Amino acid sequence: MGVKIAVVGGGSTYTPELIEGFATHAGRLPIDELVLLDLNPQRLQVVGGFARRILTKRGWPGVLTLTADRNQALEGADFIVIQLRVGGQQARLLDETLPLEFSTIGQETTGPGGFAKALRTVPVVLDIAEEVSRRSAKHAWIVDFTNPVGIVMQALLDEGHRAIGLCNSAMGFQRMVARLLGVAPNDVALEHVGLNHLTWVRAAVVEGKDRLPDLIHRSGAEIAAEIKIPVDLIQLLAAIPSYYLRYYYCTGEVLAEQLSGGKRSRAEEVMAIERTLLQMYEDPALDEKPALLEQRGGAYYSEAAAQLIASLYAGTGDLQAVDVRNAGAIPDLPDDAVVEIPARIDRQGAHPAPLASLAPELAGLVQQVKAYERLAVKAAINGDRAAALKALLANPLVPGYSTADGLLHALLEANRSHLPRFFPAD
Repeated sequence: MGVKIAVVGGGSTYTPELIEGFATHAGRLPIDELVLLDLNPQRLQVVGGFARRILTKRGWPGVLTLTADRNQALEGADFIVIQLRVGGQQARLLDETLPLEFSTIGQETTGPGGFAKALRTVPVVLDIAEEVSRRSAKHAWIVDFTNPVGIVMQALLDEGHRAIGLCNSAMGFQRMVARLLGVAPNDVALEHVGLNHLTWVRAAVVEGKDRLPDLIHRSGAEIAAEIKIPVDLIQLLAAIPSYYLRYYYCTGEVLAEQLSGGKRSRAEEVMAIERTLLQMYEDPALDEKPALLEQRGGAYYSEAAAQLIASLYAGTGDLQAVDVRNAGAIPDLPDDAVVEIPARIDRQGAHPAPLASLAPELAGLVQQVKAYERLAVKAAINGDRAAALKALLANPLVPGYSTADGLLHALLEANRSHLPRFFPAD
């Protein structure tokens, strides 16, 4: 018997990536019904129509449903993919620009911008999760791709929901390492450890041998250019940091770039790309994803998401990097902390393997950011201004109390319409 998958935020320009992934994994994942849920009727019809053409071309036998009715979408669903953006790209633009007024990094998932996004997003995702528990299949899985994934997943699991978080960055690193080593991606097993958007590759095992030290020695400059982090730092750490660690390791340089006004914000770039993509999706002759979609971001999302869901369904026990409870895997963090690490995936979920302790220079940053994430969850759920201020104080990208205090007021006011828990009388 096949499965029902509901995609919350199905009108996203990402959706064709996801559709392609499901079609590719059809042998392991027999889908009877795929539901795209979105509150924007125009986007839903445009993206949904394109998705239907992709599936028709591939001879997919299932039913594709487009709806704005959340109850219909979630009813009896076995897997619920959440890929929404509360406030849309305009809210993202605020996340990337308002912090600059306080001389802090402007980014949508880290720093104060990521914090604002978490405040908007966590209550919405938890509300969806509660409806999943009432309407969806008994053992339904929530697969979260909504950023900031680490904070959203900490909230979901703390509230007792059956969920696994997903990020595409580990798959991107796997392909980069495979290319540099001249092997197939599936031949590389990465030790990808840390928190979402705060990870390091500590090992790259091929045929039982860790090739990472040699790779850093031979190809360090190329890796550095790709992730925009100094090669000397990569060599010092003896690990490959996530691109997002540039915001922590090169804060001054990144902030200077952002304040210079030398280029458009990423939000502005994405808005332009999305306008073009939606125009392309309207073409009734288009039945495969356009190359421009790669510039939208989220590379390998389709493969990562479809592979995760297929493995949860088939119980194959393959190793994937996911966001789950630590459960003793990283000795430096509590068991209930949500981390991003390799785990075996079967029908019961994700099972992390024990890992070596983090080096002090990694552990300190991870512990501080995890403290920030927990405070962000508390603030988002309760509309707690004291917890919100403490969260900003704990965030390594916010320099001091006076900045945090002024920044919090500005962030809350700018996002007032999306924060009913902070402004209950509005």
